[in-house]
Amino acid sequence: MPTQQKIAIVGAGLGGAAAATLLQKAGFQVDVYEQAPAFSRIGAGIHMGPNIMKIFRRMGIEQQLSEMGSHPDFWFSRDGASGDYLSRIPLGEFARKEYGAAYITVHRGDLHALQMSTIAPGTTHFNKCLTRLEETDTHVNLYFSDGTSTQADIVIGADGINSKIREELLGAEKPLYSGWVAHRALIRSEELTRYNLNFENCVKWWSEDRHMMVYHTTAKRDEYYYVTGVPHAAWDFQGNFVDSSREEMFDAFEGYNPTVQALIESSESVTKWPLLNRNPLPLWSRGRLVLLGDACHPMKPHMAQGAGMAIEDAAMLTRCLQETGLSDYRTAFDLYEANRKNRASRVQAVSNANTWLRTQEDPAWVYGYDIYSHALESEVVA
Repeated sequence: MPTQQKIAIVGAGLGGAAAATLLQKAGFQVDVYEQAPAFSRIGAGIHMGPNIMKIFRRMGIEQQLSEMGSHPDFWFSRDGASGDYLSRIPLGEFARKEYGAAYITVHRGDLHALQMSTIAPGTTHFNKCLTRLEETDTHVNLYFSDGTSTQADIVIGADGINSKIREELLGAEKPLYSGWVAHRALIRSEELTRYNLNFENCVKWWSEDRHMMVYHTTAKRDEYYYVTGVPHAAWDFQGNFVDSSREEMFDAFEGYNPTVQALIESSESVTKWPLLNRNPLPLWSRGRLVLLGDACHPMKPHMAQGAGMAIEDAAMLTRCLQETGLSDYRTAFDLYEANRKNRASRVQAVSNANTWLRTQEDPAWVYGYDIYSHALESEVVA
């Protein structure tokens, strides 16, 4: 495998961190450039399905993550007002047997810290805000706001929905506001003990135009997290989120089940995040630049697979570069798009439609997928 040629990854989120680890394990020289000064345990939860746990197995962190997270036996969907069950999707031991790995929910910050620990020491560089790129016949020059620069043979844009790499490929364009916001709150489970209610391990409460997804984020089940999807008029968003309140939540979920009302009452602080989107991209790569994750196919979080698709991208891109070698990166990028576009686009469409597991359905096409078990296809299927 190559040892002198260099890959630069812009963005050290979940997708970028996975790409760094997988590529380094494959023998590539990789450096990661992250604009944040450091990472902290931001208060949000995340789902990791069996399709992603099988990738973490290759990264060597499946067991650690399994011990860290909560293991729901079911994904329940319930009517927001009556509490009647709309679906009961088996997970737990069923997922391990049928899909080949566990289904867990976990704190995003805990997962991210674990992923970052698998990247080779000294290869992650913080405070590196990319300002411009310069592509030549032999390499790419990257320039950062702190006055430093570096060179790489290829650049992977894992820098999110406001990707600078995407802007370089397709021009400057603001992401689209979806018309929805997500409220987020992390509740200490001890706050819920005063209620004689059933706080299930993983449940989504639905009504016609809004929902609340609720789950534990630790193996100890000492944190209970909710995230919503609620229609909201557009505003001039400054930053990633604004503060919300219990009062706003009570208004948004008026008439919902007493269990939801208890969750809102127990919320010590609530934030509100605009859900942004982009139209499907006409290309995933150009020259020595390639995109993954939200830089490439952002989606509403309603399927709990957005980060998962970024991690699948990282695994497939690694496979393709191993297949061709870094010198033939153009073929690798074509293979990557051919083997990712249909699946990522399907997940993006279902997630944006917010229909996933609302009724009893078979999720095997998502959870049972093993990115390493499919032969590489050479052409994009229209």
